[in-house]
Amino acid sequence: MTAATGAAFSGRLRLRLFGIPSSESGFARRGFAPAAPVVQARLEGIGATFIEGYRAALLHDEAGPLKARLQLIAPELRGFAYEGAGMGLALSDFFTPWRKRWQTFLEGPGADHAYMMHVGLGWAWARLPVSISRRLDRLDPLLRWLAVDGYGFHQGYFRWPRFIDAQERPRLSGYALRAFDQGLGRSLWFVRGANVEQVAATLAGFPSDRQADLWGGVGLACAYAGGVAREEVERLALAAGAHRPRLAQGMAFAAKARERAGNLAPHTELACQAVWHRSAAAAAQLTDQALAGLREEAGVPAYERWRQRIASYAEPPSGSVPRQDA
Repeated sequence: MTAATGAAFSGRLRLRLFGIPSSESGFARRGFAPAAPVVQARLEGIGATFIEGYRAALLHDEAGPLKARLQLIAPELRGFAYEGAGMGLALSDFFTPWRKRWQTFLEGPGADHAYMMHVGLGWAWARLPVSISRRLDRLDPLLRWLAVDGYGFHQGYFRWPRFIDAQERPRLSGYALRAFDQGLGRSLWFVRGANVEQVAATLAGFPSDRQADLWGGVGLACAYAGGVAREEVERLALAAGAHRPRLAQGMAFAAKARERAGNLAPHTELACQAVWHRSAAAAAQLTDQALAGLREEAGVPAYERWRQRIASYAEPPSGSVPRQDA
């Protein structure tokens, strides 16, 4: 057996053992309430793209062929495929840890999709018997919390009766609980079919100390995944009330993730114009601005201070007119 033949066999075996069928993204399969047909088709398509990237990562052992496969996906959806690939690579690494596929891909073809790669890593954690606290210590000090965000999304998406309806808390501690809620908020956009009223009503039922992080996740999903018109985004911002700055922060993160990957989308521009009164490019720039001199202070992770700074930019001085940027 040649090396190429052996790699192909190993890929097919991983896919057989750990593959997720594309039908898993269907609303009926997940038990989600039906949404408007166009919205539902979009959200289901996003889930299917994630699974496509995941399956590609199980099949391909080397970074080059995997990148080539992911690049075939439409740019607007490609980030979701890289997220799925992050999960697939991390899962493969668990069983052959000497390979370090996830890290190799992150430092190579996946560098522009670093945010999504970390989120995908968290999906894998949700399906493996691992210590999240120990694994966090091995990751980038700033972006590692995105992996916990991914873990929270997975639990909300696949186990929404427990983690959304029953509001179960995961077995995490410290800031990881907050990062989990940020991912849980993202999953809510899918579980509630991007229905603004249902999203807002669900969040209102959570304890007040969890709502800000949940709203941040909703903002990220709204701007990155899209699915609604500007009027609905504006209603979402109104429903967020005091948490509007956190909603805006999530949208800025979405804009930055898309800018870094070179896959800006009309719905991201729409969301940023509706809430930030700025272009997506200007919102992304704010996330860079907020990184200046960033460090952990008083036990607050640098990642959270980053989020706080971005949110503070969304609060115009009393009586001022929101800025309009091209």
